[in-house]
Amino acid sequence: MSLVLGIESSCDDTGLALYDTKKGLLSHGLATQLQTHQPYGGVVPELAARDHIRHIAPLLDKVLDQAQLKVSAIDAIAYTKGPGLLGSLMVGAGFAQGLGLDLGVPVLGVHHLEAHILAPFLEKKAPSYPFLAVLVSGGHTQLIAVEAFGKYQIIGETRDDAVGEAFDKTAKLLGLPYPGGPALAKLALNGKEGAFTFSKPMLHKGLEMSFSGLKTQVYNQVLQLGTLGAQQKADIAYAFEQTITDTLVHKTKKALEQTSFKQVVLSGGVSANICLREKMAALQDTMGIEAFYPSLEFCTDNGAMVAQLGALRLDDKKSLVEDSLAVLPRWPLHTL
Repeated sequence: MSLVLGIESSCDDTGLALYDTKKGLLSHGLATQLQTHQPYGGVVPELAARDHIRHIAPLLDKVLDQAQLKVSAIDAIAYTKGPGLLGSLMVGAGFAQGLGLDLGVPVLGVHHLEAHILAPFLEKKAPSYPFLAVLVSGGHTQLIAVEAFGKYQIIGETRDDAVGEAFDKTAKLLGLPYPGGPALAKLALNGKEGAFTFSKPMLHKGLEMSFSGLKTQVYNQVLQLGTLGAQQKADIAYAFEQTITDTLVHKTKKALEQTSFKQVVLSGGVSANICLREKMAALQDTMGIEAFYPSLEFCTDNGAMVAQLGALRLDDKKSLVEDSLAVLPRWPLHTL
């Protein structure tokens, strides 16, 4: 087994990649659905599934052309089995199984969150086990003790809104366009320190987190002010971003102290946030630990992380090759 095709279709991005077990990542391509979902202010599951169907075959041609390979060179296929949107997952699973049957190669369904956790291994400077994974995305906010490949223990997580979800909902309160998270972070660059202050949620409650209350604080502030001016929006965005990133870094520090790990991995869509990265870098200096991140293109959903994980799983010999279209929209990480 040498060349693995990775297929990511868990939500609204279609990602494909070719990963060589000896040479590493050869090529990757991504088709976003931003224009499809922007008029609705969020992802519409049925439309997402339909767009995956339109994009997936042309993307395969694209990554094969980039790598100057033919489809017959593929030795194995990995696809995102879950968690994610049912319809979107089924498109990726169906395409993977059909292509695998045609080529006569093994097909393996992999865990979306595990792929995110291990995304920094795509980089030249990669972490080593054990390490603390800080997974921050639109659907998940978790502190994970990673003892070894395939050995994960969730030691802290949000009780309600994920960080990415809180960013998006707060952006909507400020009248920002979809996707809200990046728009809010951009707006926050123009904000003034001290103009608004929000309390940091559950700061002294162990490693558990909660962000719905922070979102409510913003809502109440917006309600109180009425019509917001441009500077007021920027100031609120700044205060929100500072509060949520301070909270994440505080919890990360506590988790590192609790585990005694010397390495931390930041992954998931929100790991692209510049403010969060700067504060993690400061934590790295004060604690004498090493921080690792995926490249910005591999923070959000992508085929490269799926292809890499597929290669690792197939090499591990413990993962069962799939022969069905079963997907798992809900798939807790601890069940791996």
